[in-house]
Formats: sequence, C-alpha cells, structure tokens
Amino acid sequence: MNDLGKASTLAQPAPAEAIEQTLYEVRKKIYPRAVSGRFAAWRWFFVIATQAVFYGVPWVTWGGRQAVLFDLAARKFYIFGLVFWPQDIVYLTVLLIISAYSLFLFTTVAGRLWCGYACPQTVYTEMFLWIERKIEGDRTARMKLDKQPAGPRKIGLKALKHGLWIVLALWTGFTFVGYFTPIRAQWGEVWSGAVGGWQAFWILFYGFATYGNAGWMREQVCKYMCPYARFQGVMFDPDTLVITYDTERGEPRGARNRNVDRKAKGLGDCVDCGICVQVCPTGIDIRHGLQYECIGCAACIDGCNQVMDKMGYPRGLIRYATERAVKQHFSPTQMIRRVFRPRVLVYTAILWLIIIAAAVTLYRRVPVKVDVIRDRASVVFGTDEPVVNVYRLQIMNTDESAREFSIAVSGLEDMKLVSEPQPIRVPGASNRVVAVRVQVEHDEAKPGSNRIEFTIQAATPGKPDQPPLVIHEKAAFVVQPRVEGEDRR
Repeated sequence: MNDLGKASTLAQPAPAEAIEQTLYEVRKKIYPRAVSGRFAAWRWFFVIATQAVFYGVPWVTWGGRQAVLFDLAARKFYIFGLVFWPQDIVYLTVLLIISAYSLFLFTTVAGRLWCGYACPQTVYTEMFLWIERKIEGDRTARMKLDKQPAGPRKIGLKALKHGLWIVLALWTGFTFVGYFTPIRAQWGEVWSGAVGGWQAFWILFYGFATYGNAGWMREQVCKYMCPYARFQGVMFDPDTLVITYDTERGEPRGARNRNVDRKAKGLGDCVDCGICVQVCPTGIDIRHGLQYECIGCAACIDGCNQVMDKMGYPRGLIRYATERAVKQHFSPTQMIRRVFRPRVLVYTAILWLIIIAAAVTLYRRVPVKVDVIRDRASVVFGTDEPVVNVYRLQIMNTDESAREFSIAVSGLEDMKLVSEPQPIRVPGASNRVVAVRVQVEHDEAKPGSNRIEFTIQAATPGKPDQPPLVIHEKAAFVVQPRVEGEDRR
C-alpha cells in the first residue's frame, strides 16, 4: 500500500462504539494502602489540628457568649472579642482576597499543599479511611471482603463501618450548624427533640454531604468536581516544587532480589513494586509524570522510601523536586534558592502588605457606627413657624461594653435639636434607633438642601479616664421654597 493509501486508512473515522468507550470510563474503586513516614505524619498532624479547631471552637465561651458565632438572624458575627455587622462586609472581602492570594502563592511555591494536607475533602477522607481500615483491614483485606458473597460477617462489618461513618458525618453537620446557631442551645434541642426544621435540614444536609463525599465519592470529588484541580497547573513553572519521579535514576524498572547487582543487569532503582500506585488516594501512577489528579499528599514518597530502605538503595527516587532541578541535577541548596525566586518574593511581599494593612485597619476600627436617615415627609412650614426636619439615627454599638451617647448638630445658625433625654444608653453588641427633630427659624433657612453635621459622642460608663469616641455624620437639611400666598400649616 502506498503512502496515500496508508494516510486514507488512518484518516477513516473510528466506529461509534469505540469512540463511546474512550469517552466514558466506569469508575474502578480505589483501595488506598496504609503508609507511614514523614509526610504521613504531617498529614495526620493537620487532620488533628484542623478538626480540633473545627469541633472545639464552637464550644468555647467568651464574655458569657459563644466565642465564634455567625448569627445570621441577628445579622451579627461574633469572633472572640470582635463583633462584625453587615456594614463590615469589607473585612470579609479582604479575608477572601488573602485566602485566595495565599492559595495561589503556595501553589506557585510547592504545588497543591492545600489539597494534600488541609483540604476538608482530604481531611475527612483520611478520617473515613482510618475507620474503614480499623474495621475491614488494610488494602488486601478490603479487596477480599468486597469480592466475598454477602454473609453475616461481611454484612456486620459493613454495617458497623457505615454506622460509624454516619455518626461522624452527623456530628460534623451538627458542628457546622453550631457556628450559625448557639451550639449549646442546639445540643439541648437535639436531645429533647425540639430542634427547628431548618436546623434539622442543614444538619442532615451537611452530614449527608460529608458521608457522600468522604465515604463514597472520595477521589471523584478531587478529579471531577473540584475546579482547583483544573486550573492549578497554570500557576506551576519549572521551579515549582512538585512530587517527581526521577526517571533517569529509576528506569529501566524491573523486579529483582535485594542481592542482585542492578547495574550489571542494566536496571534502574525502581523495582516496579507498584507501592506508589497502591498508596495513592487518587489511584494514579506518578511514574508517568505529574498529572492533574495528583493532590500532592506525598503518600507515594513515603511508600517508595520504605521500599528503597528495604532494598538498600538511596531514598528520593520519588521526591519533592522541581522540573528544572531534575533536568539540571541541582543540589538541594540550588533547588531551594530557585524556589525563593524574585516572583515568589514579590508575591510574598504583596501578601504581607495586605495582611498588615488589614490588621492595622481592624485594630483602629471604631467600635461605633451611626447611620443618619432623614424622614422625607417631615418638612414643616408656616408663615412664622420654624422649619423642621426629622431624622432617624441608627446607633450601632459594636463593642462588648455598653456605651452612653450624646447627640449634637451644627451647620446652620440657631439650630435646635430635640430628642429623647440624653445621654442615650446602648447595650454592648446591639443597636438602637433614635428619632430627633432639627429645627431652624424660617428666616435663617435657605430654600433647598443645606449641609448639616451630627456630632455623636460615645462614652463608656464606669471608665471616666477613657476619652469618649467622637463620630461626625453629615446630613441634609431640606427647606422647601415658599409660594406667595400659600399657607402650609
């Protein structure tokens, strides 16, 4: 057959059935093998640390209330000694910017560290796998159990495992809702059966999500549902630390006895044991190169190092390294020097500037907010009567201590302020609406909008040495033009 004939043969479309098989792949259950080592210890450190914070913080009290509570009904967020209101949305924006920027920076430096050690999907998968291993055994035992026909032992083990999974998942959902509803009161409502409908819904919803994601879907969430897995590669460069298989050292791979001279047989250090695949929670083979499914957990490094120790070979066949370091045979010092390159240092400096600016702004935040709203239907006229505007002052005391407020107004000659008796007391972490009347003699008021200013002084009772806070809020004093001969009384 000539070249043209070969080309036409290659150009023929594949059968529809073959195309369908390439586009669809039935999930093969992954049985991650338990592994120990330095990186496994780090993973469990972050599991314990993150869950100690998550499960423990809602039970901490601060000043007679829950230390961390996002009270959506009252529209107040309590974070230890700070109280945030809807007007403080800028701080949430800054927090999200810092979190996103940190994620991008860490990815540029060392790949998917968040995914491998602190992502909730990774953390809860580790916890659910630990329960599974304790009940059903390690990888081989679990595979044999799943192949066995249903029997009392298999049903009992599966029921126990799923029962513990459900308990952990429901406790996770209960704790999550406890950040938005006082958790101690919620605990009593759950035990008494008086829990509200929406609370029960969200506890079950987040419990079901935890049970499904960590118990059943596992790596599918990381591979197909998480958007970060798709775009994290654009933040990599040749000097990003990633999990790397040293092809030059490991190939050609092949099984052998420990006493065999691998160099005499022309073999690399890889004994083709498959441990790196068996311990991988997403089931990839790192020897095929870095793949988007890799979450950077470093389980393959611990597994390979154990094999290298048994064979008497140097560690590091699979290791954290950069693409440039592997190709150019950099020493660890040279590799680290390239990791902290100008791009990373600039990113780090910008991140710290944002953090410091946010911290200074938060430290200097005035714990009193005042909103002034003028009643549009409150302009009163008469031939000899003063012009009157009515205002609603919403005073928000974001501090934990009660404060006493005094109100004054300025901006026009002979202005008079009429309000309830002053000082006006506002309890801690609460607000109060105060109606005030501002009046000006008709001869002193110009038609149209006149700029005035309210001055609110906030003092803390029982602390005479503490200077009062002074807040200035501008407002408009409106005077309607009079029509000759019209009586507006």
